[in-house]
Amino acid sequence: MLFFENLLMAFSSLLTNKMRSLLTMLGIIIGIGSVIAIVTVGNALTNSITSEMSDMGANNVVIGVQQREAEDEVDESGKRYGGRINARDMTDNDLIKKEYIEELLAAFPEEIKGISIESVLGTAKVEKGRNYANVRIIGVTPGYFMANNTKMQSGNELSDKAYMEGKSVCLVSDHFVNNMYDGDSSKAIGRDIEIEMSGGRKYFVFTIVGVYKYESQGFDMTATKDVTTPVYIPIKNAIKKNHAKGFPSITIITAKGVDSDDFAFRVKNFMNRYYHNNRQFTISTFSLAQMVESMTTMLGTVSTAISIVAAISLVVGGIGVMNIMLVSISERTREIGTRKALGATNGSIRTQFIMEAIVLCLVGGILGILLGLAGGAAGAKALGYEASPTASSIIAALIFSMVVGVFFGYYPANKAAKMNPIDALRYE
Repeated sequence: MLFFENLLMAFSSLLTNKMRSLLTMLGIIIGIGSVIAIVTVGNALTNSITSEMSDMGANNVVIGVQQREAEDEVDESGKRYGGRINARDMTDNDLIKKEYIEELLAAFPEEIKGISIESVLGTAKVEKGRNYANVRIIGVTPGYFMANNTKMQSGNELSDKAYMEGKSVCLVSDHFVNNMYDGDSSKAIGRDIEIEMSGGRKYFVFTIVGVYKYESQGFDMTATKDVTTPVYIPIKNAIKKNHAKGFPSITIITAKGVDSDDFAFRVKNFMNRYYHNNRQFTISTFSLAQMVESMTTMLGTVSTAISIVAAISLVVGGIGVMNIMLVSISERTREIGTRKALGATNGSIRTQFIMEAIVLCLVGGILGILLGLAGGAAGAKALGYEASPTASSIIAALIFSMVVGVFFGYYPANKAAKMNPIDALRYE
């Protein structure tokens, strides 16, 4: 019963001095609001990046050939000193061979959903009258589109027959169609495009069978019309044209439920059997899940650091609460003396004023949360993301505001509790 009486007295005191209470709560409101807004925008950014990375294939494992690091050498006395590796360019013998990939598929049949391989022919400029488009010719496997989440806009994907026979067919981007066919995909599909590679050394003809949606990767300063977009052809056709003997890297699409980090480790050991005697190059692997985790951790750390800076204003707000409580106690000295004379204990007086401080901070915390949610939503929308407030941050903000009330309200409350009732009654 005493709890509710103290609660009612706290709200009554708050409403009696509305402007003073609001100014006192301002530090709490700004502190809590800033933290909630930062967490909301940070979560929105993290969720958006994680979603984009997942669309790219967060469980994909990239296998690549890389230069070996120099190993320490030991002389006859046992002293270690830095070894040297005479760096050289990668040759055909250093590449990942077709037979390596076949044995990899045979070794992990249940864990590999598909393999993405690409072989680049080069860049070119396709021209037709005044129209032109910059392109990059890339030979790909069916797994490439699975790994990169490429979306078709019209027409058909490259067929199994096209892959098997290495037909001279291709997929072009919607950007290519905008430049060459005024955005009309129906005019593009079935047409032959003549491609003269940079330098004029090679000349190819491909038939367009489909149009995919081009997604810009990162920040590009190139004018929209001059952006270079991929033209995809069957990898067998590309290998036939560039006489590729192997690949510097491949991407594995893992099956559902596979631990990509563990799988990457096992694949690295398996593939390095072929590079045991290669003193220059070795196999490295990494999963996009590792990249997503690292990026999420980094963004979380940044958000936490900024939130801590913003939370400093809570300390300022807490000092304001302590100050106003001291003023309130000074104004109500005779009231405190009267209550103690009527039998109120030190504990009940202390509880009364701590409750007032908690209510003051709690109301400020609630207003701060509402302000933070509105500010976070506005900030996320301005950045083009969907606002993502979390219940845990809201609950933590409420608890923290109550803790601030107890911490900064205890000293004034304790001072009130220790007043001598006779001295308090004489106070003018």
